[in-house]
Amino acid sequence: MNPTPSRERICLLTGGGYPYRRDALGGWCRTLVEGLHRFRFELLTVTDRELPSAPAYPLPFNVGSARAVALGREPARSERRRAQLPEDAAEAVARFCRGMLDETATDEFAGGLRRIAELAGNRPSPLTRLPLADKLLDAWRGRADGVPENPPLPKLSVRDARTAATLLRHAMRALAVPVPEADLVHCVGGTTPLLAALAGRWRSGTPLLLTEARTPVTRQRPHEERLSPAVRLILRRFRGAVARTGYAEAELIAPLSAYHHGWALDHGAQPTRLVQVPAGVDPKEYPGAAELDAPPTVVWAGSGGPDSGLTLVLDAFTEVAAALPGAVLHLVGVTATHEEHCADQIEQTGLGRAVRLHPLPADPRERFTVGQVVAHVPGPADPPYRLVEAMMSGRPVVAVDIGPAGETLGDTGVVVPADDPSELAIAIVGLLRDTQRRRALGDAARQRALNHFTVDRVVRVYGALYTDLAAPPPAPAFELALAVPAPRTPTPATLRWLTRED
Repeated sequence: MNPTPSRERICLLTGGGYPYRRDALGGWCRTLVEGLHRFRFELLTVTDRELPSAPAYPLPFNVGSARAVALGREPARSERRRAQLPEDAAEAVARFCRGMLDETATDEFAGGLRRIAELAGNRPSPLTRLPLADKLLDAWRGRADGVPENPPLPKLSVRDARTAATLLRHAMRALAVPVPEADLVHCVGGTTPLLAALAGRWRSGTPLLLTEARTPVTRQRPHEERLSPAVRLILRRFRGAVARTGYAEAELIAPLSAYHHGWALDHGAQPTRLVQVPAGVDPKEYPGAAELDAPPTVVWAGSGGPDSGLTLVLDAFTEVAAALPGAVLHLVGVTATHEEHCADQIEQTGLGRAVRLHPLPADPRERFTVGQVVAHVPGPADPPYRLVEAMMSGRPVVAVDIGPAGETLGDTGVVVPADDPSELAIAIVGLLRDTQRRRALGDAARQRALNHFTVDRVVRVYGALYTDLAAPPPAPAFELALAVPAPRTPTPATLRWLTRED
């Protein structure tokens, strides 16, 4: 008989992952929900992608609801005319723009964003009438350039301001998404779900737990290449400002690694609110397998998209194939959305016969067993789930030094500099030629994963976090007035418990 879930309700808020996508982050969320069966989960995913038709994972008994919300298109002109703009709306937008451009003005940005969130909840929504373009231009002109704290900004034309305003309005539609009633909102990274979580917190006061899985790194995203430098800068500043606001509003922040931990500290998170919880996988799903007696084979796992690290992998494998004729590269987990892009990239290398495409297998045991060496080349902000899966599978890993790859792998694999396909190729060829070292590193990687990256620890720690944050407040009680008050600490009980364990 299944145990009855506790009365604590958790809203798990993601950006298009669980339970609708079978990716690394979706698998992590599934493990969390199924492992913490004593809590009741309300699943909400907020995305600007196409809405999924049905969940990709079966929902366990402790899931009360699962809902996906796609950010819609611009409303009709008639709706724009009906939406009335309050008197303080212009000042809220001005604060929002000034705080976004000034990375030290988090409070001003948060104040403006909070008022915009209140407006976004109205029907009809006045978001389309907010004077974003005008206030962006004013904030841009009013910012003092030429001092170390304020490096010069690129030129912002009226057209650029209007483009940026359209993109910001689209992103801020997440502020209008209703968040299910719960005792705790657990937001799993990303700007879009965090906007919805912040708006829900401001409306209801529900405690917020933030898992920092993907840092909003200051990089140029592939789909933004055609935008002007000024518009790209605005979008980067917006993501960073939303992240800093989330750090200020969350009761606790759970980064996945020391890399994510340091990034949060550098962007305003309070050290007392940080609880580092490493990624974890189930050893039973990755039991390890004997190495196949096959030609030299390399495995890379990723979506195959423009920002997935695929280009670097193919550039390196061109050199691997030249050094080891007959070598084969397996690309595992390429999504249907990116198959065409992936095929085009392979065709440009001229090595089509040596490259195999595999959709993400339903059975994770098969993910890395087709290769002798795993090439771990993540995107700039990817969480380390795929790396932990490869380590648990007992395969030797050559990892590019991006994000938390080096700290996760430790001395149980080979770490090479980023953006250097030749170094990656040399390391791969070296392992393919050295069977003894290859097997020794694979065994060491699996042992390290068993020691530090198992899912049972993740479930246990998050269970304690949920209990600490979602529990109802204690009943009021009378206390004796002492001449010298007893010392009290603001540190949550969970942090004290983790400190004792570590």
